Amino acid sequence: MKRLVEIGLLYSQEGSYAPLTRACRNGALLGIQDVNANPDLALELVAVERDPKCNIDLYEPLCTDILRNSTARHVIGCVTSWSRKEVIPGLERAGGTLWYPSPYEGFEASDHVVYTHACPNQHLLPLLNWTFPRFGRQGYLTGSNYIWGWEMNRVARAVITEHGGEVLGERYLPIGDTDVDRMLAEIKIARPNFILNSLIGGSSYAFLKAYAKLGREDPYFTAPTCPVLSCNLTESELTYIGTAAEGLISAGPYFVGWKSWPQGPRHDFTSSFEAAAYSAVRTLALLLNGRPGAENEKLADLLQSPNADQTMIDVETHHTTLPVLIAQVTNGAFEVLQSWEDIPADPYLTHPDRLPQDVQPKLTVIK
Repeated sequence: MKRLVEIGLLYSQEGSYAPLTRACRNGALLGIQDVNANPDLALELVAVERDPKCNIDLYEPLCTDILRNSTARHVIGCVTSWSRKEVIPGLERAGGTLWYPSPYEGFEASDHVVYTHACPNQHLLPLLNWTFPRFGRQGYLTGSNYIWGWEMNRVARAVITEHGGEVLGERYLPIGDTDVDRMLAEIKIARPNFILNSLIGGSSYAFLKAYAKLGREDPYFTAPTCPVLSCNLTESELTYIGTAAEGLISAGPYFVGWKSWPQGPRHDFTSSFEAAAYSAVRTLALLLNGRPGAENEKLADLLQSPNADQTMIDVETHHTTLPVLIAQVTNGAFEVLQSWEDIPADPYLTHPDRLPQDVQPKLTVIK
């Protein structure tokens, strides 16, 4: 008989960024289903679920509840960097591990977190270096007023100025705020070459719809001359954006129809959020397979176990080697414009060689 292993799922099913969390949850559940149906794996995963409802005050208590009131030592969960950082102290106290399958801003390597989605050298830097020769180096930066927005724009500001460009404006909105009028007024006056959109959820949807309206009034503010760039928008949100997403350029490790996710059997995942959550579950199962009690090991030991050579996770930073894709929304779907395979993560931007060869800039460390 297969041994039972409980794992936590910490995902919201309602709230301002619920489309992303639902995509991750679906991927994790699909991963559990595939692991349990695989006759070559000697374990069966049992989900222990908690729903924080996108309430930041509930993430840490619910994560701690999973670790205290079940045998689960590993939790697949969180979408925002805010929630990830909230749960880390609880993970440290309980000796648990979070598997985080969302794009993030880098500059972190916790002993209690595995990062299965992209960091800046796998999304933001390739995207900007691809954009500069095609559109120019004058940018306008938007963001939700929390860690993701702050850090993404900080790195973008440094990269733009190092390339002789200029940031013509920078503005933030509280998570969930849809009052984008001032942003649009500034963009209209500044006339940048591109806009980096690091808003999330409803704020992002409102901005893109308002920008599409501006483009109908002034053709300069359309994709051929002033595109909107993103490192976190995927197919999981296109339904909420509608035709306003046309022309959006996004970077990520997977888009629908582009080959398969690098780990695991072929699935037509609905987005990279779903794919990365699936990968987190499958990778964890491979690490635990045939090793009773391995779920209680420290992450450092687990990642150096005999099964670790089946993964693509860096044992020092706990980040994943991933493809890098740049894609544009055309006729309601992402069309891949350029791709690179197997780019190792560089969360602290100290290894400029860990960029696609044809977009490698001369970077200094961004502190």
